[in-house]
Amino acid sequence: MENSFSMLSLFTGDLMTLFVSIVLVGFSIWSWAIIVEKIRLWNMVKRNPVTIKNGDNLETIADKLVVPFDKNLWFLSMVAYISPFIGLFGTVWGVMDSFAAIGVNQSVSIGVIAPGLAVALGTTALGLIAAVPAAIAHQYFAKKADDLYDRLTQQVRDLKSKK
Repeated sequence: MENSFSMLSLFTGDLMTLFVSIVLVGFSIWSWAIIVEKIRLWNMVKRNPVTIKNGDNLETIADKLVVPFDKNLWFLSMVAYISPFIGLFGTVWGVMDSFAAIGVNQSVSIGVIAPGLAVALGTTALGLIAAVPAAIAHQYFAKKADDLYDRLTQQVRDLKSKK
């Protein structure tokens, strides 16, 4: 194990660390793409509110109108749930690397342990960087979609009662 340090080496130390890092960065990028898509969708709704007209099929219209707002929320939920575990796997991998370095060097110096622990903490951080925004966005957009569905179903009830 080499003793040079760089921020990049925290995430590319070996093949497993590189794989974990790529997965977590990919999850984060995809999550942010969904977040931006949802922000654009909800901004469009502010300008053109979703409403139900009397001629619509009142039995299914609320469900159909909410579909775009629920789209891809499953992915945000999945990232929020599994990214910390993937980061934890990277943590365990880094700690195992530190123990392996102790065994190879027959020494417990900070120079032997630190690189593996730095990698471990780096993957933990990536897991949280991916998970936290996805969790916040999932809860926020799911609540907004639920509120929209409730509003639309109330419009359906009002239209049915007028008939």
